Amino acid sequence: MNALNENVYKFLALYQTLATALVGAGLALFVGYRKWGISPSVANAATVALLWLLTFVAFFTALLLVVGMLNWIDYRNEECDLTDRIAYRGFRQRPKLRNLFRWYETYILLFIIGSVVFVWVYASTLLLPNIH
Repeated sequence: MNALNENVYKFLALYQTLATALVGAGLALFVGYRKWGISPSVANAATVALLWLLTFVAFFTALLLVVGMLNWIDYRNEECDLTDRIAYRGFRQRPKLRNLFRWYETYILLFIIGSVVFVWVYASTLLLPNIH
């Protein structure tokens, strides 16, 4: 159980590190493509490629978080089955999906989704139109 909680922070650290590197690379490309002699079409394509890499990293991280949450639900259900047999029926309550808003993993997922949406909107409205 503790390993599942530790993994969430590892996944978040992985996402934050890779997202920072990819967004930083995109901004560096936007600022320096003329000085580096890169054509606007290549700079544009590279920026879009970095956005897709960021999206892939976010999807992979979100997938790992969701799998971890599903593992926790499965673990908790097995624990409830065990305590029903050993102690008494209803000793532990089964997890309820309506309590999703109480799980910090939910907010980490929302952060990941929100940050990717923000970066796509920012790049689409401010960066990509100004690469010419």
